[in-house]
Amino acid sequence: MYKKLVAEQIYPHIQQYVTLDEVESLIEKPKYVDKGDIAFPSFTLAKHLKKAPNVIAKTLAEKLNHPLFEKVVADGPYVNFFLHKQEVSKTVLTTVLKEGKNYGKVPLSQGENITIDLSSPNIAKPFSMGHLRSTVIGNAIANISEKCGYTPIRINHLGDWGTQFGKLIVAYKKWGNEQAVKENPITELLKLYVQFHSEAEKDTSLEDEGRLWFKKLEDYDEEATHLWEWFRNESLKEFNKIYELLQIKFDSYNGEAFYNDKMEETIHLLQEKNLLESSDGAEVVSLEEYSLPPCLIKKSDGATLYATRDLTAALYRQQHYGFQKAVYVVGHEQSLHFQQIFNVLKKLGFHWANEMVHVPFGFILKDGKKMSTRKGKIVLLEEVINDAIELAAKSIEAKNPSLPEKEEVAKIVGVGAIIFHDLKNERMNNIEFSLEEMLKFEGSTGPYVQYTHARACSILRKGSSFKEAAALTGLQDEHSWNVVKLLVEFPSVIEKSFINYEPSQVAKYVIDLAREFNKYYSHVKVLTEDEQIASRLALVQAVTIVLEEGLRLLGIQAPKEM
Repeated sequence: MYKKLVAEQIYPHIQQYVTLDEVESLIEKPKYVDKGDIAFPSFTLAKHLKKAPNVIAKTLAEKLNHPLFEKVVADGPYVNFFLHKQEVSKTVLTTVLKEGKNYGKVPLSQGENITIDLSSPNIAKPFSMGHLRSTVIGNAIANISEKCGYTPIRINHLGDWGTQFGKLIVAYKKWGNEQAVKENPITELLKLYVQFHSEAEKDTSLEDEGRLWFKKLEDYDEEATHLWEWFRNESLKEFNKIYELLQIKFDSYNGEAFYNDKMEETIHLLQEKNLLESSDGAEVVSLEEYSLPPCLIKKSDGATLYATRDLTAALYRQQHYGFQKAVYVVGHEQSLHFQQIFNVLKKLGFHWANEMVHVPFGFILKDGKKMSTRKGKIVLLEEVINDAIELAAKSIEAKNPSLPEKEEVAKIVGVGAIIFHDLKNERMNNIEFSLEEMLKFEGSTGPYVQYTHARACSILRKGSSFKEAAALTGLQDEHSWNVVKLLVEFPSVIEKSFINYEPSQVAKYVIDLAREFNKYYSHVKVLTEDEQIASRLALVQAVTIVLEEGLRLLGIQAPKEM
């Protein structure tokens, strides 16, 4: 908001050397608060003006003034701007209160579609903590993209096809029990999957059997298809319990199997463009010009691969949704795969492939090691969520036993803690799983931000009779000013978060805002009856609006009482 104002004031004095956008991109926040609110470094101008940066800064500072600038001073090579606290705070608070939950919207799009491939668990396996990252990162990116003007299309590209289902069918036929699977489908199927790999280490012929049964499945064998449909339906019932707890909904559950009857068209298209080559009996697309290994389209036995499906899915989605951007929130181990897919589409002549993005992320670790479904080393997400809700309930009982709707609040806090623990970390970082760390009511946690929001709501309830007692005049004290400056930053944080596909920027922001508000609350008596009470209550209300909206973008609810 004020960065642009400062740029517009500086620009007329240096317009022969830089553009307005370049001036704005150079503006930064001073490292220390006593140095001002906004700073402009003069280094870039030194080569044009043939003067030392500190001389340029001094000359510029003397020329700049505006009603919203309290003072402008040169500090070495920097021009430092001190904003007029009362006027700026009045404007900011008025804006936030007027716009409400719409505050922070960034017009990067006019409603164009953005497809977001997220979650995408494999059927017949339990929904583990390892699946959490794609689910919550993808959902947050969808929410943030909507805040930036896009129409998000959430796609759950289920892993419901592939050789692993041939293996599972073999395991079920050899060691499975129909009644046991009916009573506890996911647990039993997981046991069979783990058993298959354990036995295959001793008897390698099992791998061949697994491939054979998958080929039968591709050829619509009746028994194979029946078992596959059963595994898929039971899995979806279990997955939907998780999505309901996380409050995440999808626009499409079209998984890999959906594209079975559409892949021939893709292969035909590749043939038409003379892109398919033979390699040891398999069919591939060379990507030598991109310094990448060839993209395998069809195995020598005629079986299709992930690449065939992902190419077909991209073509279908562009035809069906006309997306402007397509985002794939998938672990970093698939980076090469997506480079190949995007470049094959470019070779086919589709310019929209330039707007396809792979958003990778690190692992959730258990005792420093990656979780593995194959080896049975997993932590089940549903169990973690239930444990988190239970721990949150105990904490609420200890802190506020008379709280209304304790069960609902415990669910909001428990689920929010898990999501926030993931999203506060930069997505490429690995995360160590720790339920105790997630649920702390202090520090960089979801419950801390939620509790701060609830505290601010409590102040508003107590101050409701004073709210209209005086006009909103703005605030001048140091503690309110630190909060106001953070409120100003909210739209730019959302924009950066979307551009970088990095929800952690929003998570870190709400932590900073919660901390700064708590400092304000500990130093200022909000409900003192004087001429500034309306402004102080407006500040509190603005904080509740932005904290609630920031949490919502992350996929987390903000209770009004805790």
